[in-house]
Parts: sequence; structure tokens; C-alpha cells
Amino acid sequence: MTYSSTAVTVFVLVHGAWHSSWQWTATQRALAGLGAASVGVDMPGHGFDAPLPRGYLDPGQPGLTTQKSVLAELTMDQCADTILSTLRGVRQYRKVVLVAHSAGGGPASLAAEQAPDLVDRIVYLSAFCPAGRPRFVDYLGSTEQTATALGGGLPLGDAETLGAVRINPMSRDPEYVEELRQTHYHDIPAEMFARWRLALSPDLPIAMPTTPVTVTRQRWGRIPRTFIRCTDDRAATPALQDLMIAEADAVVPDNPFTVRSLPGSHTPFAARPGELAAALLSTER
Repeated sequence: MTYSSTAVTVFVLVHGAWHSSWQWTATQRALAGLGAASVGVDMPGHGFDAPLPRGYLDPGQPGLTTQKSVLAELTMDQCADTILSTLRGVRQYRKVVLVAHSAGGGPASLAAEQAPDLVDRIVYLSAFCPAGRPRFVDYLGSTEQTATALGGGLPLGDAETLGAVRINPMSRDPEYVEELRQTHYHDIPAEMFARWRLALSPDLPIAMPTTPVTVTRQRWGRIPRTFIRCTDDRAATPALQDLMIAEADAVVPDNPFTVRSLPGSHTPFAARPGELAAALLSTER
């Protein structure tokens, strides 16, 4: 796969839990208007390839809390390989910026560790950075930084049994739907939220939050990196973001994060795609 453009920079956009490349579309339009190329990556089992649990679209959604996920055997390495394939395809650009959102920070970090020469900068958009703690769940269990986080009522069933962290974007329970909105999309108009939630996939492969990702100072640590903090994030709180930044900087003190802040929720690609595009472009400076 190859891409060509008159732009000198290309942004490789990696989505987070339950999302896909679709959610980046408005940001990509804004980037194009500012003269930058971009490509969205779908993790295996996401986007149009996302399998749905049996009964998910049926009345009453039978088996939703018990049916094992088709994605249960998906590995972190497979997710990283998908990113690496895209990075190889865009290496012709003068500058390649790898952008990871939320849980996408795990496979993006692994891809950067395995092939640091393919990445000129890595940007964490309120994303998991494994330098301090190798598993995303290691940070989610940090009670002091996550005490105010929302979303605890969203997962269904037992994740280990299902092989996935499963949510129900199709829920007809107004309280559940509102928790989903308040956790991830509280700063978009409520009347727009149905479109955004129905684009979500129900299953996050359990490998994404639970597989250790080891990064080294010699490989991942040599790549310039930026953290874009979402200052009213109710899923990954600002305190949690700051903890990941501080612990990564302690591991690689000679190459600390450049930190930018963006107002609003965990999903700026929904609420303020133009501001997000500008923030991404600012990471080049």
C-alpha cells in the first residue's frame, strides 16, 4: 500500500477502544485543509470488519453478556502489525507522525518500538503510554488518578470469559446511553450523540488493555513524542494523563514529552476536529 501527496507530513491516525478510522474523518478534512496528509488505521476487527455478537441486532439482544467474542484470540502483535503495514506504506513522506488515541497507545507504542525508523514523531492523544507501566489496566487500576473517571457501568459480562471488554452502543436503556455520552462525548450536542454511538463497535479485544507492551530507551525512547492532554476528559482523567506523562519522562528523561492541552472531552475528533487538527500540526514545531 502506498500513498502520494504534495504534503511533506503525513499523520497516521490510530483509534482507541470501540472506535475505528471513521471517527477521524472530520479531523482528516481539517488536516487536508491545512496542507497535511493523513491516513486512518482500522485495528483488526474494527471498522467495516468488526464482527458483531450473535443477537446484537435482534430484539432483546440475546446472549450479549455471555457470547464469547470473535476477537478473543486477537493479539497485540497483530494490532501492531496493522500499524506497521501502514507506516511502511507512507515512509516516502518526509515526516511521518504516528497519532494514537486512548487504548490505541498500546499497539502504536509497540509498532514504534519495533520499527523506530518508520516514525518521526509519536503523538499520544489522551492515550495509554506504556513506558511507566506496561499494561493499560495497570493505569486503570490507579485509584487516586481514576477516582473521578466515568464509565464503570459500561462493560457487560465478564471480560475474561468474553475475551473482550464489551459495551452496548445499541442499548435502549436511557441511563446506560447517557453514561456512555457523559464518559466519552459529553461536549457534543445530545441530539448528535446517537450518530456517534451507533458507529461504535461493541468489542474491544481483551489483549488491548491486558497485554504488556515493553518499550526501550534505545528504540521507542529515541522518537520525539508529544502528549495532547484533554483537559475535561472523563474517561482518562487529566490526572491519569499527567501520571503517564510523568512516568514516561522518568524512564526517558533525556527525551521528555512535549505537552499540549486541548479543552474538552476524551473525543476531540467529535467535538472540535478543527482544533484537534491544528494541535496535531503544532506538534511539528
